Amino acid sequence: MSTTIKPTAFSVQVNKEDRVIRGDIWADHRYHDPCPVLLLCHGFKGFKDWGFFPYVARTLAENHFIVLSFNFSMNGIGDDPQEFTELERFARNTYTREQEDLSILLQQLKKGDLPGRERMDISRLGMIGHSRGGGNALLFSMEHQEIGAVALWNSVAGLNLFTESMQEEMQRKGRTYILNGRTGQKMPIDREVLEDLQANQDRFDLLRRLPDYHKPILILQGEEDQAVPVSAATALNQAAPHSEMHLLPQTGHTFDATHPFRGTTPSLDTALSHTIHFFKKNFK
Repeated sequence: MSTTIKPTAFSVQVNKEDRVIRGDIWADHRYHDPCPVLLLCHGFKGFKDWGFFPYVARTLAENHFIVLSFNFSMNGIGDDPQEFTELERFARNTYTREQEDLSILLQQLKKGDLPGRERMDISRLGMIGHSRGGGNALLFSMEHQEIGAVALWNSVAGLNLFTESMQEEMQRKGRTYILNGRTGQKMPIDREVLEDLQANQDRFDLLRRLPDYHKPILILQGEEDQAVPVSAATALNQAAPHSEMHLLPQTGHTFDATHPFRGTTPSLDTALSHTIHFFKKNFK
């Protein structure tokens, strides 16, 4: 297949808080018939140009999908696609805001306002989420019937990712910090992030809601993941009526891929193979 696919950049104004969703549309223009559309969601401290995401999007496009890879509007990445230059936005990045971003992207797709809309078959619409992005993808899929299938890569099973000490500091001081091991930045997280979790406990309880969700789910989990334990994947699989789970041996949270990206890995290609097969099976 072609390795010269170039993404088409887009940006969408959220019309509140000066938020902008920046993204790329990946499509193989040798395909002329309408293609299923996949939304690719990054995780906590992630972004659309991190490590494997461009490779993943390109590979999916080569396999007859159109991929929307994007930055959540308050993920901390601004005009510079590689650096966290908007840490004050990162500090206030709630799940509610990320769900708003996804709703706006869905509306853009339905209205035909994104580049290449004429080749998008939005009756076959899926989501892929990595880590925290898996939690976002699953929550959005449960609340929007338009999403036909969802793939979870090393996904969280619960949305509160903060330690007790971090939560206590948010309550007491209004802000806590988490270290970005790659950049060395102390990344702030404000009290309103915790308040969003507390105000939406029932809505954000994925495991409680999953038994009522009857769309297909793919769960891929690295057996040596140090960020999200295998028990999270097991819990998701047990709660979901229509899931399939694959444990990938001897690999971790990023399937051995790095940033900057040094090329694919056997585990990443295995994850992609499972994902391509899953969506082709469900989007015939």
